[in-house]
Amino acid sequence: MATPHNSASPGEIAQTVLMPGDPLRAKFVAETFLEHPVVFNEVRGMLGFTGSYQGKPVSVMGSGMGMPSIGIYSYELYTRYGVEHIIRIGSAGSYSDRLDLFDLLLVTAAFSESSFAKVQNGFEGDTILPDPELCDRLRASAKALDRRLEEGTVHSSDVFYQENKGAALPYWQTLYQEKGCLAVEMESFALFHNARVTGKKAACLLTISDSFVSHQETTAKERESSFTSMMEVALGIL
Repeated sequence: MATPHNSASPGEIAQTVLMPGDPLRAKFVAETFLEHPVVFNEVRGMLGFTGSYQGKPVSVMGSGMGMPSIGIYSYELYTRYGVEHIIRIGSAGSYSDRLDLFDLLLVTAAFSESSFAKVQNGFEGDTILPDPELCDRLRASAKALDRRLEEGTVHSSDVFYQENKGAALPYWQTLYQEKGCLAVEMESFALFHNARVTGKKAACLLTISDSFVSHQETTAKERESSFTSMMEVALGIL
């Protein structure tokens, strides 16, 4: 049954969904890697496709930017469409000199100041973990493809443009030093929470798209279509 945000019918979405933030990255994954991809959603431009990869069914769908957006789409996938696994394949800004542009980061915890989880069901914590079995499958896929993974905590932020007036340190440095956050993105905390409350599974694999340390950054086109190592590792869990 369709929702206000997703026009798919039951059975049109696979049990495993890769979820980039950018719907054009979802389109790139479908057209580049999937066999016989079929569009299941175009509502609000949030493209979703189902096809197969090496003969195994898989879907890919954009989540949009931020926790409210991925919160809607992932919750509906879990509760209305029978999806069991969602792997976010996103971009992140590095807080550490350990991470260079295009490095892969497997998220082992998502820290956030967001009220998303508290408002959603009263969760009081500030850190949520991904599913360990999905993370192990991503590690195995990376090893099979000879792709190096960094691992660690990310900062899931509600704010992209932040003012830091009067602080002794930039906020990102404080989070790196006090919380061990290696990078920042805007979605995984909500995704992990939705998986937790629905009894489903979620993981997050990120590509470093810019750096607070070196001040380097990728272009919008590179973020759309050049993160193929991340895509291949995620598809490798199938």
